[in-house]
Amino acid sequence: MPHRTAALVGAAIVLCLASGCTDNPSGSADGTGAKVKVSSTDDACTLSATTAASGSLVFSVTNDGAKPTEFYLLGSDGADVVGEVENIGPGVTRSLTVQAEKGTYTTMCKPGMVGKGIRAPFKVTDT
Repeated sequence: MPHRTAALVGAAIVLCLASGCTDNPSGSADGTGAKVKVSSTDDACTLSATTAASGSLVFSVTNDGAKPTEFYLLGSDGADVVGEVENIGPGVTRSLTVQAEKGTYTTMCKPGMVGKGIRAPFKVTDT
């Protein structure tokens, strides 16, 4: 039995090294990815950062307004939806997690869940 355990531990180490198990310096301490806080109000969409490293990206969206809101991460064309979180009620925080590759994106808050939304550029750099 001890030989089998040692073999399994050894195999796990080799597998981890072969697959490139490394720390993600751009991510959070809990390994869930880079985090961007978003405050959506009835007339503004404020992000804690406008750039992030590629990989796992978590937008923590808080509705600081009086109307339900939505948050979108759009592709470089401003039309393709990369990820979205909808029906965020006043005072509620919801998260959107995406795997983002290097490139230019657009963020959008949509207060009242209608209209063209409040848009801003967002850049993802290489890790």
